[in-house]
Amino acid sequence: MQASSIPSSPPALHPRSQASVRNLPVNLFAAVMGLSGLALAWRLAHGGLGAPAVIGEAIGALAFGVFVLLSAGYLAKLVKHPDAVHAEFHHPVAGNFFGTIAISVLLLSAVAAPYSAGAAQTAWALGVAATLVLCFVVVSRLLKGQVDASNAVPAWIVPCVATLDIPVTGAHMPMAWAAEVNLLAAAIGSMMALVLFTLIVGRLVHREPLAPAMAPSLMVLLAPFAVGFLAYCNLVGGVDRFAALLFYFGLFMFAVVAPKVFRPGIPFSPGWWGISFPMAALANAALQYAQARASGPLWALAIVLLGVLSVALAVLLLRTVRIAVDGTLLRP
Repeated sequence: MQASSIPSSPPALHPRSQASVRNLPVNLFAAVMGLSGLALAWRLAHGGLGAPAVIGEAIGALAFGVFVLLSAGYLAKLVKHPDAVHAEFHHPVAGNFFGTIAISVLLLSAVAAPYSAGAAQTAWALGVAATLVLCFVVVSRLLKGQVDASNAVPAWIVPCVATLDIPVTGAHMPMAWAAEVNLLAAAIGSMMALVLFTLIVGRLVHREPLAPAMAPSLMVLLAPFAVGFLAYCNLVGGVDRFAALLFYFGLFMFAVVAPKVFRPGIPFSPGWWGISFPMAALANAALQYAQARASGPLWALAIVLLGVLSVALAVLLLRTVRIAVDGTLLRP
């Protein structure tokens, strides 16, 4: 989702050549999601494969830094240009990306857990509240009716899959209420993900293809199954055959959408970060599944997915830094 799809002020007031925090897109928080997911994947690789622990911890620190930077920028946008934030939140597509902020907080709570249990629990509780409220708002908005079916795009999944990240990151939270909240979130996330997945696939099958700039968001289609695998395993305390079904369907969806995403002719934009967390969730699922099955081929698959994820995020990070430095990121 490009920032240019969000309504903006008249060109006379904001020339196209002028960089402004007004144009900072909320979907850039997907970078925090991807980096946090990559950090957690390297932690699993440290435990299962003996990878250096410093890799995952360094990436986790980077995720925290990016979150602080983006939060400061978006807070400045809220203070200086509340109309732009209002328009972005109510946009039928871009509004769903506010879920990336809530997911980022949840994932960072897991990244912080080994260093400070108190900070992790506080961040998780805040993430839970934000996630449930946002999911309620988004679903209520959809059920008002008269929604243009052409707007049923993969981004719709984000606020609802966010609820699945609650049990992914909170399975070991010690609060007395955490277990029931995890079940509540899993119930909401699993059912809404199936409903929205069906609606979105129907739109993709029966209507015009997505615009090239939105093609990277197709990767979100594997998120309900990869994240669902992680949430389910945390809830039941292990990997069973149903978990395997979720993992393998997520892997199948990755194989289907990857050629549609990684093809020439799609311009780079912050929307490309939409590929990061679904791929990170799949890599984490593959590492956890390989460890449970103790299978050589599964470990090989997990290593390949982790390698592809690491390279993809390194490329995205470098290209994002480049457009940030030259001012393109904050231009309409």
